[in-house]
Amino acid sequence: MAKILLVEDNEMNRDMLKRRLTRKGYDVSIAEDGARGVELAESLMPDLILMDMSLPVMDGWQATREIKANAKTQEIPVIALTAHAMAGDREKCLAAGCDDYDTKPVEFPRLLEKIETHIKKGATP
Repeated sequence: MAKILLVEDNEMNRDMLKRRLTRKGYDVSIAEDGARGVELAESLMPDLILMDMSLPVMDGWQATREIKANAKTQEIPVIALTAHAMAGDREKCLAAGCDDYDTKPVEFPRLLEKIETHIKKGATP
């Protein structure tokens, strides 16, 4: 069972995504802010991180930079989840180290396809 770390401060988004991902067979852990997300990335070593970019304590851009700067966690794929859908926002997320980008409100089938692509890529020897 693949492990996903969901870093999301909005309770409704957390509950919906955790419930739907669990039903798809994923083991989902939650962090409610970027600093906790960085801590859990290192301690849990998930197969993938879903990172909200607008977070308290430490935003998703800084949390992603810290995850990607850590030799232990740098290979974990990070998918940015953000309501920032303006021109240049995707590039800003990728420049921070995110491996992919998806917009809110979440379109679950599209997000699931991205999750599966990155988890399969990581599982390839």
